[in-house]
Amino acid sequence: MTHSVLSAPTVLKRPPSIGSFTSNTNSGGGMASESQANLHRRERLRKLASEQLDISKDPYIFKNHLGYFECRLCLTSHVTDGSYLSHTQGKRHQQNLAKRGAQSRDGPREQNRELSGANKIHIKKSALKIGRPGYKITKVKDPLTKQLGLLMQINFAEIGTGVTPRYRFMSAFEQKVDVPADRRFQYLLIAAEPYETIAFKIPAKELDQHPSKFWNHWDKDRRDYVLQVMFKAERQA
Repeated sequence: MTHSVLSAPTVLKRPPSIGSFTSNTNSGGGMASESQANLHRRERLRKLASEQLDISKDPYIFKNHLGYFECRLCLTSHVTDGSYLSHTQGKRHQQNLAKRGAQSRDGPREQNRELSGANKIHIKKSALKIGRPGYKITKVKDPLTKQLGLLMQINFAEIGTGVTPRYRFMSAFEQKVDVPADRRFQYLLIAAEPYETIAFKIPAKELDQHPSKFWNHWDKDRRDYVLQVMFKAERQA
């Protein structure tokens, strides 16, 4: 269940195998040449993508609260829009686009198969949930910077032993509850077993990561979880 409040890590390249290193004294130059060629290739792909794609109309790009560009289709993260554009011309993105297109075409047939097998019994194991926790949301404003934010207080009175509440941000295109997805919003999820995960619908604006603006605290004795987020001012974003 979502509540409206207002109105992926960087992929590391695989290290070279031991067998790729040789005793050839010219190997350093060869590696440099290969690296230079890769840079030229990425730049060529980026230029090609920028000529063919309008990034403002790309349904798979999302700028997260850290300012990085995420690909919703491949679940990758990119520091710049140029890096994202290069990614769109790569093999992985193109393969995922082809798969998504095939799924769209095969959707009606898959639905008919599911209906024909509706009498089959599917058993899904899941942890017993005890409902949603009590919570209070307060809109806050920094008197100096005029930044707007939210202060969330959630009480997990029956939280499991050794469990600490967790939070995560989710883009509008990851969730399946609010359809169609609205790129103007993102979702803040807070979870703690055995409670149901609660989600808050907030503007998809960049967050201020300063420790005084973005922080959380878990009071084990009172079992109160507090989380504050502040949106960057327009001049900061």
